[in-house]
Amino acid sequence: MRTLSALEARVLAVLVEKESTVPDSYPLSLNALTLGCNQKTARDPVMNASEADVLLALEELKAMHLVNSVSGSRVVRFEHNGARGLGVPGAGLALLTLLMLRGPQTTAELRLHTERLHRFADVSSVEGFLEELAEATDKRPAFVVKLARAPGARESRWAHLLCGEPVIEAQTGFSPGASSPEQAEDIAHLRAEQQRLSRELEQLKLLVQRMAGELGIDSSLS
Repeated sequence: MRTLSALEARVLAVLVEKESTVPDSYPLSLNALTLGCNQKTARDPVMNASEADVLLALEELKAMHLVNSVSGSRVVRFEHNGARGLGVPGAGLALLTLLMLRGPQTTAELRLHTERLHRFADVSSVEGFLEELAEATDKRPAFVVKLARAPGARESRWAHLLCGEPVIEAQTGFSPGASSPEQAEDIAHLRAEQQRLSRELEQLKLLVQRMAGELGIDSSLS
């Protein structure tokens, strides 16, 4: 199998992801698949592919036996053949899928984010599957690589090799991609709290303006 383009990897990964997250809509239509490729959340990098671009990527993936088209409905739908086409188990495919969708990840991040695709018992089991994927066999090349630990990071990250050697930008200090699940959860809570306080502040402003209007007081700030 040749090296995949970034869009081909995204298309394959979206098909694997949506099989588990939206089973009622799977296999996917071209429109649904394009929306999944261009999704703004849980994607790195964010893409803006057209349906024509996605269709071309699908044809290339079909030639590599990684994707199949399904007929029999009003629109053509597509399903992945990732595990068999790549020669990896379901757990390994789940890890590759997250790496293709979100970029380099730590083992803790991978365990957290693969929950809906495959439930790993612990971080060590994730590490075990990654080490298997990092070894080339007589049937397939190495599919992942462990990256050097970034300055200030507590854990090393893993990257997939389906699109060739990863190009990692130089990093200094804290790296968001290297944060622990606990830190990521804390950040999410802080953002939610900030949004809540902002909404409350806007409501208070409206209340003050209404009360000032009823009392005939100028509520504008000098």
